[in-house]
Amino acid sequence: MKEILREVGMIARALDSISNIEFKKYDLTKGQYLYLVRIYENPGIIQEKLAEMIKVDRTTAARAIQKLEMNGFIEKTDDQNNQKIKKLFPTEKGRTVYPYIKSENDYSNNVALAGFSDGEIESIFNLLQRVRKNVEKDWEFVKKGNKRIY
Repeated sequence: MKEILREVGMIARALDSISNIEFKKYDLTKGQYLYLVRIYENPGIIQEKLAEMIKVDRTTAARAIQKLEMNGFIEKTDDQNNQKIKKLFPTEKGRTVYPYIKSENDYSNNVALAGFSDGEIESIFNLLQRVRKNVEKDWEFVKKGNKRIY
């Protein structure tokens, strides 16, 4: 069996490391850019949905969101119908940094996919989506306190 997930992990860690180094100049630390991008692209998203989208637990998301808010990248606003719900929005500072994050992502995509045909890129995308959907089932299962049987 090919070690596909090992390859995917190495790619993800390398790109994450590059991003963390390059975004340090914007005072974005360890993966915070992921949260900022999702909030920018989904203004008004709530913390629980954001955590689910990024595939992290709520505590991890809460810490990242708190740091982004303290550093002025995002703001929380009360939901009109339910005061317990806080909606997340990018601030002016967050909106200003987003284009840099987006261009880094586009650049990394171009580097990663250099030499691949449009058809190959489409195939990679479709296959990785299928892999993600398979993994999401286990993620949901384990997140609910269940144990996988190996």
